[in-house]
Amino acid sequence: MLKSFGQNSIDVPKAFEKTIPPKAWSVEWDKLHSSKNEFKVSIIDKKLEVSKYKESKICEIKTPDGKFVGINFAEWAGKLLFVPAESENKVFTIKDGDIKFIFSYKDKLYFIEGISVMHNSPGALYEIDTSGAAISYKKILDFDDVPKAFTIYQNQIFVAGYKNFYIINNLKKEVIFENTFWSSLDPNSIVAFNYENVFVGIRGGIVKLNLNKKSIKFYSLKQV
Repeated sequence: MLKSFGQNSIDVPKAFEKTIPPKAWSVEWDKLHSSKNEFKVSIIDKKLEVSKYKESKICEIKTPDGKFVGINFAEWAGKLLFVPAESENKVFTIKDGDIKFIFSYKDKLYFIEGISVMHNSPGALYEIDTSGAAISYKKILDFDDVPKAFTIYQNQIFVAGYKNFYIINNLKKEVIFENTFWSSLDPNSIVAFNYENVFVGIRGGIVKLNLNKKSIKFYSLKQV
């Protein structure tokens, strides 16, 4: 059982109201799917903040030797690149694929790849190895659906997928929520105050997850 730390109750912005999560592919769900509003969650001054989401196709992380750049242009255009610090005019392709996130975890570098048409794989977590003469990588685990958003909380990696939610602990994957209502509603961000207050930004609203009780609450934008 996960333990909860920090605040027991988090205020949701007044512009949102608790709504029964619609069944995937229902009429109510289709209204969310058709919405032009995508909401991003973040923590500012220990409070939940919700803003309009702006998609980025590029992620990067800097190291003493240079920077890794991930490109996610879908299908054939995505790449993981390395740009050496001593010569930014030189760019090396490490891997083809739709790179969603690059991050440091327990003093090692990792990246998460999204859907890959070439390999017919929903996505995977990889470790980057810079110890050899050339930069290499190895697959750590596969996802059952396309990873869309992630965060790190207390040395655990939280991943919201196309329809599932995962916790990765010691590089081992556990599916916490499966076949959720947010299928195709494009999760874009995750914040965790504690295990009872995990929020996910999606199209049409925000989701509150209680990882201890394994419950889901949905907050939609109030109708004016």
